[in-house]
Amino acid sequence: MTSARTLRAGRRTVQLHRPDKVLFSPGGEGGDGGDGGTEGSGKAGYTKGDLADYYRSVAPFMLPHLRGRPLMLERHPDGLDGPRFMQKDTPDHYPDWITRAEVAKEGGTVTHTVCDDTATLLYLADQACLTLHRWTSRVGGIGGVSHPDRLVFDLDPAKDDFGPVRDAARLLGELLDHVGLPSALMTTGSRGLHVIVPLNGRHDFDDVRAFAKDVAETLARAHPEQLTTAARKKDRGDRLYLDVQRNAYAQTAVAPFSVRARPGAPVAVPVAWDAIDDPALGARRWTIADAAEQARTDPWAGLLRSGRALGPARRKLRALRG
Repeated sequence: MTSARTLRAGRRTVQLHRPDKVLFSPGGEGGDGGDGGTEGSGKAGYTKGDLADYYRSVAPFMLPHLRGRPLMLERHPDGLDGPRFMQKDTPDHYPDWITRAEVAKEGGTVTHTVCDDTATLLYLADQACLTLHRWTSRVGGIGGVSHPDRLVFDLDPAKDDFGPVRDAARLLGELLDHVGLPSALMTTGSRGLHVIVPLNGRHDFDDVRAFAKDVAETLARAHPEQLTTAARKKDRGDRLYLDVQRNAYAQTAVAPFSVRARPGAPVAVPVAWDAIDDPALGARRWTIADAAEQARTDPWAGLLRSGRALGPARRKLRALRG
């Protein structure tokens, strides 16, 4: 087994230790496309070197979605078969060139890692950080870290069935269009989809979450047999859960192009809205083997560059709710 690889990233070098270490078991959890399964890698499993190579290839497309955002890091030092832990605080031994963001928490502060460049992305791969979960706000944004510039709806099906996810995404997209908000679609690499709305950064977390809750409740009331906003699983039955909890302070959502900690190394991938009608689309449609190819198609095409205020949309939603 190779003990280390030296990777260049701009002016920096990163040591990738044990690059041959297998982190992901091979194959996927389905494979017919309709339920979001992967086809499998056709190899013994993906290694740490494969993870680093993927993150290097996708960095130009991924970094704009990471810069300035505090991260929660999902690490699997011994691969999927070993223990997992979620890392908020940045360890003291991380290089000083990695950006940090100190943010308030109850009773103190947390110093999160921020991924601003390719070298940091490669360093996190060396730390067996499989998945990057990002805040919906940015340090240095218009309103600072307490004012999100993204609103996220997580479409979470009761079963591993992608049909209800497609239906819910169409309904949610139509409602957001009706109230005048642009939205972007992303596979989660797990079971569902995220629908993301760009904001202007002038609303605080409480305001954003309240609006997201109103949208979700409006949709669930219109389609009570299909959708629910019930937080408890026992209250949902077979209905898809419209989850808006990621819009609270210090909550996170999986970053675009992030690898998920599942067999076959599926990836959370942005897609265009017309992809919702593609029978091959599924939550785990792309893996580290082909997600960079999808990234090069620019599926969002600048959709998230112009953030919106919620005032006009809130008034339209109230009129719709009567």
